[in-house]
Amino acid sequence: MPDAGSRPAGRREPSRTGSVPTLLVLDAEPPPRLGRLTGRARIVRTDAAHLAERLLEADALLVWDFTSTAVRDAWPGAGPRPRWVHTASAGVDHLLCPELAASGTVVTNARGIFEQPIAEYVAALVLAVAKDLPRTLEQQRERVWRHRESRRVAGTRACVVGSGPIGRAIVRMLKALGVTAALVGRVPRTGVYGPADLDRLVSRADWVIAAAPLTEATYRMFGTHVFDVMQPSALFVNVGRGDLVDEDALARALSRRWIAGAALDVFAAEPLPADSPLWDLEGLIVSPHMSGDTVGWRDELGRQFVELYERWAVGRPLVNVVDKTRGYVPGH
Repeated sequence: MPDAGSRPAGRREPSRTGSVPTLLVLDAEPPPRLGRLTGRARIVRTDAAHLAERLLEADALLVWDFTSTAVRDAWPGAGPRPRWVHTASAGVDHLLCPELAASGTVVTNARGIFEQPIAEYVAALVLAVAKDLPRTLEQQRERVWRHRESRRVAGTRACVVGSGPIGRAIVRMLKALGVTAALVGRVPRTGVYGPADLDRLVSRADWVIAAAPLTEATYRMFGTHVFDVMQPSALFVNVGRGDLVDEDALARALSRRWIAGAALDVFAAEPLPADSPLWDLEGLIVSPHMSGDTVGWRDELGRQFVELYERWAVGRPLVNVVDKTRGYVPGH
């Protein structure tokens, strides 16, 4: 198959099945609203079980079920494949496989939808922990009146790992609260520290926030070493991908009080199993992968895809094109 640089990203070739392209949708409930594409696309919906056979006829694929790994499983094999794949998520690790990465298929993601909501969610966690809101709510339920002092947020330090648009939005939000925030990326550049600076920044941070994409280099990068370097008064937050964190190492760090607390919105296994010990771990806030999901977010994702489709259908270059060797959309 040709490599990704063999034609301009997003340029559409003639449809395999007729005058309009065939758009395959890996569905989830509720389905996307694609009414604007009536007459402009032959829309075929599929579940994971039938994805492999239906890839053969598709010109484009919308991965609406962004929690599914079905694309990664179905893509390898003989026969034609869609020339464009869009996932309704920021992360692409759930669909990339060596065969897709090596192909000429263009992959795009939902960059631009989740940045601000996730930044707000991180700020809410920082404020909630600093002001001891979980204990206040618990004592209210118990009808306990116990005066306490809380922490000041302004003047604290944060280390945000992941220099993409989500990480940058988090930095902006924290700076608005008076937090000195350092951003760490894959390579150092103006305003961004590199991996060599991570230990130093983590050791000084009151808030350590994981917002990196999941790649071979970032898999379980937050483990025993990082938690050992962190201050005993620090909070760890993960709004990136579950497998950025060694969850067993985090559990040990919390139980031994190496760190003051943690908040996880993403997990290695989702939904988090009911028998997971993480549910009962003191100092851990568990949220169900909701940091970027605000009212109307699915409609935003649908509109974004339709706008991308309209560009692709007339041969205009696509935006949000993923570098498949890196596993994310490169920054400018």
